[in-house]
Amino acid sequence: MSKNTTSRSSFITLISVFFFWGFVAASNDILIPVFKEKLNLEQWQSQMISFAFYIAYTVGSFIYFTVSAIGGDVLNRIGYKNGISLGLCISAIGTMLFYPAAQLASFPLMITGLFVVGLGFSLQQIAANPLVIVCGDPKKGAQRLSLAGGINNIGTTIGPVVVNLAIFGSVVLSGAKLDSIQSVKTPYLILGAAFLIVAVLFRFSSLPNKIDPDPAPVNEIADNSASNRISEKSLFSHPQLWMGMIAIFLYVGVEVSTASNLPEFMRQHIGLKTNEIAPYVSLYWASLMIGRWTASAGALGLKSSMSQVFRFLMPYLAFGVFLLVNKIANHDLTPFYVYAFVIIAVIIADILSKGNPARQLMLFSSLGILALLIGICTDGKLSVYAFISVGLFCSTLWPCIFTLAIAGLGKNTNKASSFLIMMIMGGGVISLLQGWLAGEHRLGIQMSYFVGVVCFLYLAFYGWKVKNLLKSQGIDYDASIENKALVADEVLGE
Repeated sequence: MSKNTTSRSSFITLISVFFFWGFVAASNDILIPVFKEKLNLEQWQSQMISFAFYIAYTVGSFIYFTVSAIGGDVLNRIGYKNGISLGLCISAIGTMLFYPAAQLASFPLMITGLFVVGLGFSLQQIAANPLVIVCGDPKKGAQRLSLAGGINNIGTTIGPVVVNLAIFGSVVLSGAKLDSIQSVKTPYLILGAAFLIVAVLFRFSSLPNKIDPDPAPVNEIADNSASNRISEKSLFSHPQLWMGMIAIFLYVGVEVSTASNLPEFMRQHIGLKTNEIAPYVSLYWASLMIGRWTASAGALGLKSSMSQVFRFLMPYLAFGVFLLVNKIANHDLTPFYVYAFVIIAVIIADILSKGNPARQLMLFSSLGILALLIGICTDGKLSVYAFISVGLFCSTLWPCIFTLAIAGLGKNTNKASSFLIMMIMGGGVISLLQGWLAGEHRLGIQMSYFVGVVCFLYLAFYGWKVKNLLKSQGIDYDASIENKALVADEVLGE
């Protein structure tokens, strides 16, 4: 057990910021069609919303790395919870820009506000992700990140619905048309106030300000001397890190671009209006919650038999959250019940992965490729649900990649984390690329989803390659799983 183990209440405080990241990221998918329609933007121009938001992660991480290189690691100096609190304050400043942006109907000012929000999120991510991994049993770091990701996706499920209601609610009730983007400012000003409140809570919470990362996530089965030699090497001599950076870039890219181009696909192929897309966008992001809740069952500290029960129960509880949120929003739920059968695929994939992050990465990436190909080769609601199901298969990729990429880095974990967060810019770059290819004189919206297929191909390759790389460094997740099973058998035998 890590000496950084924290109380359950502190862990809950920590993962609260994951909710905000999800709320804002998913809400962007509602802003994209609104601005495209009201400001007469082309599809690639509307994707600048995603680009500005996600490129901020790269800028923020670069600033962090530069300042750390000059004056020492920032988080080790100011503290982890203080870093998260500062990041929340920066994001709050960004939400304040939505007021003048909406008043002036200024697209540049709006995306500047999103950029500043993302800038604050970058600092929060650099601090929060490694903190989640080390605050407990190192072998369950990926599962804790999946649990935190599940909280993130409560935000992604609620975000599109709340923002859609804030923008279109009065329009729907009055029967009028949305003539301006004035109503966009309200939910973001409220969100900014929430950022400030949580920043204060973090500042006075019992979370540790300092962490001491274990040199390897499976240190009791790895050769400690080998792990120490590994951590002393220069950062980019670790192939799991630089290959993981590419993986994070492509993973966030396919996750975000699939969702951000979905409204335009539905407009063209099933004739949905802008104010009707929210439940579909909500289901896409709820799919990530479904997958993450499934994978996080092992992080709940339950007995083996109960853990297996929760592996089947958790995804449907998550699906129930989606249904409840959209029922409250008075959306017709009839088209979505069939999705309960699609969820079976992610449960089976989770069982087959056996808790190994590399195997899980290969399995889920392969299913992501299959889902995209079905969406590309079919039409109507079947293609829509195929694209939405990509969310299921993206669900556990972040914790898998992050855990594998920082494995064995020891004292370099913070710097490695900043580089990984930097690659979140893939969400903006890949979205912009797909939006450009989606033009009617290029590939078109449906064929543009081949971009995602290419992303998943690399992710599957990374899962296969990194497994052997880490074994050569004395880190074997399969051995860890076998050891845990032996211990359990011995306890039962007694």
